[in-house]
Amino acid sequence: MSRPARAVVAVLTALAVLVAGTGTAQAEPTPAELEAQIDQMWNELEPTIEQYNQVHSQLKDNQAKAAKLQEQLQPLQAQVDAAMGKISDIAVRQYKTGRVGTMQVLLSGGTPTDMLDQLTVINAIARNERSQIQSVAAARDKLAGDKQTLDGLIAQQAAQDKDLAAKKTQIEGKLAELQKVRQQAYGSSGATGALKPVACPVDYLGGAGGTAAKKACELIGKPYIWGAAGPKGYDCSGLTMAAWAAAGVTLRHYTKWQWEDGKPVAKADLRPGDLVFFYSDLHHMGMYVGGGWMVHAPTTGDYVRMAKLDGRPITGYRRPA
Repeated sequence: MSRPARAVVAVLTALAVLVAGTGTAQAEPTPAELEAQIDQMWNELEPTIEQYNQVHSQLKDNQAKAAKLQEQLQPLQAQVDAAMGKISDIAVRQYKTGRVGTMQVLLSGGTPTDMLDQLTVINAIARNERSQIQSVAAARDKLAGDKQTLDGLIAQQAAQDKDLAAKKTQIEGKLAELQKVRQQAYGSSGATGALKPVACPVDYLGGAGGTAAKKACELIGKPYIWGAAGPKGYDCSGLTMAAWAAAGVTLRHYTKWQWEDGKPVAKADLRPGDLVFFYSDLHHMGMYVGGGWMVHAPTTGDYVRMAKLDGRPITGYRRPA
């Protein structure tokens, strides 16, 4: 092939690649592909969250310790200041009476007995005041040294806390974007009627909580059976027990036991898989699946279904270990 012919072929090939690259529509990601991306990002976020929780907790503890040390320092400093003021008063008084030092005593008149008495008094006063100041000042200096060390640690932890919080916020933002795309990908296909009016879980996260939430969603439509934990039916704590078992976590089949075994969670920190408890005696519970929704087994004659958290007397939230 001649050189001009080869040049034409190269140009045509390049144009073909360009047209193919710009003309072919990119396939929209499927919910499964989006959930795989969320899994990957969650595996990055969860260690950051746990590290942030550890550093933030240590920071708050050390800040409380530093405040307590400061409280202890204030009276000690006041004692040192009072003792120094007392010595100043003694020095002024000694000056006014002419008893300002050993040499002055030696040069002053009076009998040897008078001179000895004056020296004894001056030395006794000096020893007593010096001893008091030294003991209080030593305690003050030790606390001040401890506080200085603690302040240095607090400064380091505050910097870590700020850095981890920024990373956590950044990853959470990316996850929120993926959640929106996931809901759009499901569209109305995620809903199946009254028992499942929206895609479930509403928010998907990786990790054990995400696995438990998905399992709870899969059990929608199963009948409520008192005292049952599957596979034919479930009561409220049997449902959450079975869902978390899918994530490899063992829960006991009783609402109060699951309350006792879980870690308290604030409403603002809820994530899929967390347990929601109702009524003062904790006789009912469900599993949070995101977006203000839960999955629960309501009562005899009903079925495992999705429901909004609003409108029920919530006692609190727990996260299984």
